[in-house]
Amino acid sequence: MASVINSSGSFTGNDLEFGLSEFLGIQFATAERFEAPKDILVYSTPVTATTFGAQSPQVPGFMEEILNTKNIPIDENCLYLNIWTKNLNSDSKNDLKIDLKPVLFWIHGGAYTNGTAATSWYNGSSLVNRGDVVVVSINYRLGPFGFLGENNFGTLDQISALRWVNRNIQSFGGDPNNVTIFGESAGGSSVVALTASPLVTGLVHKAWAMSPSLRQLRTKAESVVALEQYLNLANCDSISDLKKLSVQEMIDATAQMFADVENYISTFTPTCGGSGLPEDINEAVAKSGIPLVVGTNHDENRLWTVLHPESATLDDAGALVYFQKVFGADAEKVWDVYAQHRKDHSPSQMVAAFQTDENFRAPAWRLCENLSAKNTPTWMYWFTWSTPVFDGAFGSCHALDIPFVFDNLNAPGVELFTGNDSSRSAIADRISGELLSFAKTGKVSWSQYETSKRTTLKVDNQTVVLTDPEPELRKLWSAMA
Repeated sequence: MASVINSSGSFTGNDLEFGLSEFLGIQFATAERFEAPKDILVYSTPVTATTFGAQSPQVPGFMEEILNTKNIPIDENCLYLNIWTKNLNSDSKNDLKIDLKPVLFWIHGGAYTNGTAATSWYNGSSLVNRGDVVVVSINYRLGPFGFLGENNFGTLDQISALRWVNRNIQSFGGDPNNVTIFGESAGGSSVVALTASPLVTGLVHKAWAMSPSLRQLRTKAESVVALEQYLNLANCDSISDLKKLSVQEMIDATAQMFADVENYISTFTPTCGGSGLPEDINEAVAKSGIPLVVGTNHDENRLWTVLHPESATLDDAGALVYFQKVFGADAEKVWDVYAQHRKDHSPSQMVAAFQTDENFRAPAWRLCENLSAKNTPTWMYWFTWSTPVFDGAFGSCHALDIPFVFDNLNAPGVELFTGNDSSRSAIADRISGELLSFAKTGKVSWSQYETSKRTTLKVDNQTVVLTDPEPELRKLWSAMA
């Protein structure tokens, strides 16, 4: 059994192949409902870290269904982290180690309402084995437990876990002075939000945001609306009343909220200017000086449009209605521009194309422009490889890049999503290699993003460096900013 002893306590984990060790389900903090986390500084009894900890109470989403994580126990006591490392010194009994390794700190996605670090795609073994790094993954509170009103308890949980890493990771072979946070979707926007927070000073040194859902970083006004909606559906008058509900009653009200409200993306999400976060996150990120890599996928929104019952029967007229809701009188003109860039797309795919840019690509462009203007190092990539499953209907959809970045193509459930074509391996090797290089050196193989060239790495069967890809689409969204 793998073991570590340091000033915080003793930890026993699992020995794996090739000199790897994993420590699963280490509780890093405690938290009462609707209160900030309290860091665990010292463990009074030995920690057995051989199985994943409970996940936050949640309504399972699509990814949780296909990856079968809905069977993992749920509990409000869910603040656990996991560590993968290699070649631990068997006689290490203190906090002093040499040849410390870069730390990759993973934040899972799931719209801030579902997900868990225990997902097989997030296993850190492959990255550790090939990259000589230490990988950490975390759970944090989700939905109303983590993001209620202006209270960003889930964000504070993430920062608490970063403090734990700063205090303890050296004993697991990691360098507390070289921590790269990375995450996808809500995890990606968490990465961006954290780099803006004054509470991470000295805890975060580099950042990598995959498909960050930046539009989920809501205003205080939006948080007030969402809180009122939730209180109404939960038949409560105040947050004090919510404290008296059972976990299942909280989940039932959450499920009803998802079914009844139109403002789904801001129901339970970080509030700008709320606890731990500044009002202007984009500006604070740009001023932070923390190097940032931002990536988006070519067909992000197809993950949802393909599953929508209307998808198969939507015609051009019905699709144009979606364009009109966003672009008004310019809808037909915008349709024509998208039709030139997305040839042979079905009506539902046309909708997914503009929604992909609305929700992911355009906010990423604006973020990188802000960082570039403040001379904060930033890079952009564009994952365009399309999965062949379901006759290619998903394209290069949301979350498709995760097993490639983790180099986990053999993880359970991956082939259902990606197929098993041998071409996948080279793509995984390239993009995971870029992440490992960034963690070690703060550099990647392509040039920084700046507004004269807008250099972007296109990741596909043929990975190439592009200059300002699809400027006509970019300018459409720039005009709407």
